[in-house]
Amino acid sequence: MHIVAALFVDDFAMRQVAGPSTRLDLTGVYFSQVAPQIPPCTLSPHLVVLIYCPTGEQGDGVLQVVFQKPGVAPETTPPLAQNVSPFSVEPSKFTYRLVRAELPIEEYGQILAHCRIGQGSWLTVPLTILAPVA
Repeated sequence: MHIVAALFVDDFAMRQVAGPSTRLDLTGVYFSQVAPQIPPCTLSPHLVVLIYCPTGEQGDGVLQVVFQKPGVAPETTPPLAQNVSPFSVEPSKFTYRLVRAELPIEEYGQILAHCRIGQGSWLTVPLTILAPVA
């Protein structure tokens, strides 16, 4: 299995179309966000992770998402936040996981969401935290 994409989004929806086929509607994909107030504060971004299971592979896995500052390895503890989510997906199909983190923000700058399935390679998604606009 592997991660097809991981994105920060404002909203996520699924719908059926003819076929039968499924469509994923991702609204407000972003890689930066304004802090809700001057730090320290907490930010709660939504990360959607899309996973594909090829034909012939086992469809059970565990998604791990670890949020860290740049330059800090995902395995370093303690992380800013983390989520571990078991899942099942039928071979030759897709599944998704929505991850909502409660991130403590001490300063503006980047936070990295490190994502992997099982003990696989990390996929890193950056999120830049910006100062509030006056």
